[in-house]
Amino acid sequence: MLTPKQNFYETLKKDGHPDRLVNQYNSMVFFMQDPLGQFTRGNRIKGKTTLDRWGVRIMWPEDQIAAIPDTSDEVKVCKDVCEWERYVKVPDLAAACDDDRLWKETLEQADRIDRDQFLVTGFMPDGVFEQMHNLMGFEDTLMNFLLEPEATLALAQAIGEYKFQYARILVDHLKPDVIISLDDWGSNNSMFMSPDIWREFIMPQYVPVYEYLHEHHVTVIHHSDSYLEPIVEDMVELGIDVWQGILPTNPINQIITQLDGRMTVMGGIDSIVDRVDATEEEIRAEALRACREYSGRGFFIPSITYGSPKTAYPHVYDIITDAIDGYNREVFGD
Repeated sequence: MLTPKQNFYETLKKDGHPDRLVNQYNSMVFFMQDPLGQFTRGNRIKGKTTLDRWGVRIMWPEDQIAAIPDTSDEVKVCKDVCEWERYVKVPDLAAACDDDRLWKETLEQADRIDRDQFLVTGFMPDGVFEQMHNLMGFEDTLMNFLLEPEATLALAQAIGEYKFQYARILVDHLKPDVIISLDDWGSNNSMFMSPDIWREFIMPQYVPVYEYLHEHHVTVIHHSDSYLEPIVEDMVELGIDVWQGILPTNPINQIITQLDGRMTVMGGIDSIVDRVDATEEEIRAEALRACREYSGRGFFIPSITYGSPKTAYPHVYDIITDAIDGYNREVFGD
């Protein structure tokens, strides 16, 4: 039997021979609390409202499962994109995180991972588009693409350079096998912007980032739990190895056939089953539906569509994992 790491890589190869479906994130060991994560997101505390390194007001109500930015007019950081340099102070990641001494504990943890078995996985949250609407608000960001394209592009480029520094520091210190980079570009059934707007403002910021990852032999997993069928060829061109978060509202089998191994898709299990009242039978049925419906053409990894190994209700993730294990035993044997 292949190790989880070997099976993951075989799944991505054009001529690969995986011996079972990769089961969600089970081949990966995440590092989310490294110095970069601590510096940029370490003060997010449930039940409290804080400011992040960009000056964004982050709210985490006690009754919510995650933190959200407050972009109301009174507190949003960038009140006028034409004066973004006045309002936006880009965090200096090199000064704060690019020091070997800060990485000692993280690297000791990484050294304990059996890298023959598992993938050391870096984590890059808050992508370019997400950071833009954290600073300006969702509506203003979309309007500014159209009304103030020059200033908006300059802000996007500044955030892109920040993301490049994040990737560089993460790779240079952790030396991960894969990095999961998060940036949601669409809703359940459409993109947030036209493909042409995405190509003009968002795509170019990722080119140097993903080139750097590939130059250092890091597999690029891009999370976007979105409808992105109109830009899948662009995602291949960008160098994304795995699109994580593919929603079942996308024509998944058509996309897999079209890509023919040039990019693997990961997801397909509808998060509608991540509810407090979802039954085990309902959760298992959705996981098995995805396995049976999408796995016949290869280049598919079944998982919940979220960008990390968890669900709002922890038992849901465990049931999905067990259902995929059962499918693998049934189809591929022990």
